[in-house]
Amino acid sequence: MTTKMTGAQIVVESLKKEGVEAIFGFPGGSVLPLFDALYDAPFRFILVRHEQGAAHAADGYARATGKPGVCIATSGPGATNLVTGIATAYMDSIPMVAITGQVKTFLIGNDAFQEADITGITRPITKHNYLVRDVKDLARIVKEAFHIASTGRPGPVVIDLPVDVQMAETEFRYPKEVHIRSYKPTYCGHPGQIKRAAKMIAESKRPVIYAGGGVMLSGASQQLREFAEKINSPVTMTLLGLGAYPADHELSLGMLGMHGTAYANYAIQNSDLIIAIGARFDDRVTGKIDEFAPHAKIIHIDIDPTAISKNVKVDVPIVGDVKCVLTELLKIVHRPHDKEWADKIKHWKEKHPLQYKQDDKLRPQYVIEQICEATKGNAIIATDVGQNQMWTAQWYKFQRPRELLSSGGLGTMGYGFPAGIGAKVGRPDNEVFVISGDGSIQMNIQELATAVVNNINVKIAILNNSYLGMVRQWQELFYKKRYSHTRLQNPDFVRIAEAYGAVGIRIGKKEEVRPAIEKALHTKNVVVMDFIVEEEENVFPMVPAGKRLDDMIGSMA
Repeated sequence: MTTKMTGAQIVVESLKKEGVEAIFGFPGGSVLPLFDALYDAPFRFILVRHEQGAAHAADGYARATGKPGVCIATSGPGATNLVTGIATAYMDSIPMVAITGQVKTFLIGNDAFQEADITGITRPITKHNYLVRDVKDLARIVKEAFHIASTGRPGPVVIDLPVDVQMAETEFRYPKEVHIRSYKPTYCGHPGQIKRAAKMIAESKRPVIYAGGGVMLSGASQQLREFAEKINSPVTMTLLGLGAYPADHELSLGMLGMHGTAYANYAIQNSDLIIAIGARFDDRVTGKIDEFAPHAKIIHIDIDPTAISKNVKVDVPIVGDVKCVLTELLKIVHRPHDKEWADKIKHWKEKHPLQYKQDDKLRPQYVIEQICEATKGNAIIATDVGQNQMWTAQWYKFQRPRELLSSGGLGTMGYGFPAGIGAKVGRPDNEVFVISGDGSIQMNIQELATAVVNNINVKIAILNNSYLGMVRQWQELFYKKRYSHTRLQNPDFVRIAEAYGAVGIRIGKKEEVRPAIEKALHTKNVVVMDFIVEEEENVFPMVPAGKRLDDMIGSMA
């Protein structure tokens, strides 16, 4: 038996079939029929205070849970306000389905009130998008959207839904399977290439595993650990790969790249084999690309064939799902223990540790260390972008996957707080900390209302240095301290928190840090901690733009 439903009802029923639990969004004229259908729906709907917050929250939900995030906005400005969040998810391969309202089909192209060509606008920043013109196609489109968003290399999909399609009626039939002729991701790596890789690994003397966000997306952390231990290879991670391998493991080198550990960068530059797993060789990792890992052959495992040899030429490409390929590789790979390489890595770790000045001043690195100790490294951490992001990557010791949420590819300020909200909705039993800067937090500070009203009790640590810190650092180092428009005159963050119904704490001394964090952890409310840190503290080490990976400046702030 089939039942006639409106397009809006079909969307709701389709979302039920996909197992959706939470939706983030903001209503408007072109989505009124859909919001009316949502009135009786079983989902937890989180009303954000800005549509960009909805997209970032859906993204944070997806990163923390592994399930596609869902966000909804109206046509025109509502839809365009999602764009930054969609682009953020696209750059980091995050599964998301964004549903946007659209003007009636016969008005499309007529510059109607609140009309915007959102499918045209988002075409470069989505994995796929749809403009629904016939209600009969709607159930199939929703099914396809979730399939495309969550399979292969994940990414965001936009469904643009005209208001008349939402009101039109048809029989509801939800497809059991998806058949898209042009979309067939490769999951199993080529056996011949896997054998070639195993032979190259067996012959290597100085291998380094370079793990990226693809390990997280594939759910391959356990396979990565077994693989690294079996071939006795050190592991370095990208920003989005942090947590894929335990930070406290003796083989861990932490993050590599522009603000990576010195020993990770030295290991890469001196290796004879790089095993890249779910990573894309972006410019922040490679430094001067024609002098990247000059002595190394490269094996590259990735589910996206277009990512392989895109930036760096590789010797053994393996197209396939990381988990699947590592599982097969583990069956045949073997490499004798090489004490000389292990000793060299140990020497670099001892000679070039991460460090900062130990004194009575309140430094941001200390704040992050204390958050890590107080939470025993068990919190989900959402960061913004800039110095706060890099200090978190360096000083919070991530032990498990899906516990760092950060905008890697697009570098989106204002991402962290709404992403933390999404993570807390998806994993309510986990402690969620947002580590932000005084510049970033103000870009979506209105979401304090969202968090407080919905009892989404995230803890926010603002590293307040009165500057747009990372830009100021570049101005200090490369522009003769000409601080052009990077000095901030900030509001009273404590009073802002209190105005929204949250708890605000100001911390100006080193001895106040741990008590403030402990108070936040024991407070059943949203807590904003305003840490007044050293203004001109820098993130070191640093590889200047255009320099070799081992040409680093600054070992201590």
